[in-house]
Amino acid sequence: MQTEQTITTRIADYNDACDAEHVLALLDHYARDPMGGGEPLSDYVKDNLISALSSRSFTFSVLAFCGDIPVGLANVIEGFSTFACKPLVNVHDLVVHKDYRGRGISHQLLAAVQQEAEARGCVKITLEVLSDNYNACESYKKFGFAPYTLDPEAGPAQFWQKYL
Repeated sequence: MQTEQTITTRIADYNDACDAEHVLALLDHYARDPMGGGEPLSDYVKDNLISALSSRSFTFSVLAFCGDIPVGLANVIEGFSTFACKPLVNVHDLVVHKDYRGRGISHQLLAAVQQEAEARGCVKITLEVLSDNYNACESYKKFGFAPYTLDPEAGPAQFWQKYL
């Protein structure tokens, strides 16, 4: 009978070659998933992402491990809330390897993000999620996330983009 291994999380060290490899591999796994766009990371991203992240003091990544196996990743970018005049963090990417989903790993990643956000004096954590990604939406709700609204009569905020 095989027992479940403990899941551990920690902040990735971008200067550590193994951590850098884990960040890229998990992000590529996510990018290839339909919820991540269905395309692998470009060679440019693979060649430059780690140095770009490490050069910015307002980014961090959390890795989750099952034993020694990297199974989850959260890439986080610090922003600023003008209404609160305090920093916030945005979970830009959150991925759990498909073979390890359903084990609460996303909550462990988010708990580690929350711990780091609190240490940085942040007012909130934000994230984006596709409206049809029902499993992720339910997981985020269970963790305490809700659609962003200032006035319920005005409806929830929407995340928009414009490519440059």
